[in-house]
Amino acid sequence: MTISAVSIKSEHDRNIAWLAAEAMLREVKLTPKPGLVDRENSGAHCDMAIMHFMASLRAISPWFPRFYDQGFATAGLSAPQTLLAIRPTGLACEQAMFKATGGVNTHKGGIFSLGLLCAAAGRLDKENIRLSQETLCQEVRAMCAGLVDRELIRNSQIKTKGGQLFQAYGFTGARGEAEKGFETVRQCGLPQWHKALREGESEEEALLKMLLALMAANADTNLISRGGLSGLKYVQRYAARLMKIKNLSGDALRRALKNMDNVLIKKNLSPGGSADLLAVGWLLSHYPAS
Repeated sequence: MTISAVSIKSEHDRNIAWLAAEAMLREVKLTPKPGLVDRENSGAHCDMAIMHFMASLRAISPWFPRFYDQGFATAGLSAPQTLLAIRPTGLACEQAMFKATGGVNTHKGGIFSLGLLCAAAGRLDKENIRLSQETLCQEVRAMCAGLVDRELIRNSQIKTKGGQLFQAYGFTGARGEAEKGFETVRQCGLPQWHKALREGESEEEALLKMLLALMAANADTNLISRGGLSGLKYVQRYAARLMKIKNLSGDALRRALKNMDNVLIKKNLSPGGSADLLAVGWLLSHYPAS
């Protein structure tokens, strides 16, 4: 699949937009992913397959430079005003996704998180601030300041799935991750990625290890939606156990994940929130830590 970007003004624009689209591609092609759509099966999803994700990617990719452009154009405004500015673009991007997939939600969480990072990069570029994991995540945190309070705590009538899960369980989902500057990715996912690479594992194996670390730590509202708190805790414990196995790599790693995949499919559990964070982690890994 060739990822193309439109409305490109600078090398930074080209880089962040391409990385966002490529992050989505790397995530869906990664195999095996327990409970998730990959090249081997549809995981715990009976309504989607990899073809839906590829169609979605083609529809979504041209929108990432637009998030960057709007971040660049609104850099002189307060960070939360950039969030307001990109909302219509995010909604339009979602509609392009739904049109391409026949109404299947493949990437709504990814659009939110990666769109925020593209807009953050635009703001930072306009101010001539070096792009790094720290500056990008700080800018996202600033853009999303008060988001959980406004949209989840004060708004008890919110009808989105995320809002309903917050009212029932108190978990903040993708909004909370963004407001904290992707803390779970930076504190749990990326360290595992770097550890795997230092130990000589392939990039694909490092991605699988990062996914395990995210599943072990992330309060994934997709899992709560499907299996309640017990479903979430089950997946977290399972992932944590695999991470404790010494020298788990290569074919042994893939067998362990395939076994986990079979179990999660039977239990109808899909860690979709962790998959979104995996894409965020892959993108951030291309920037220096600070």
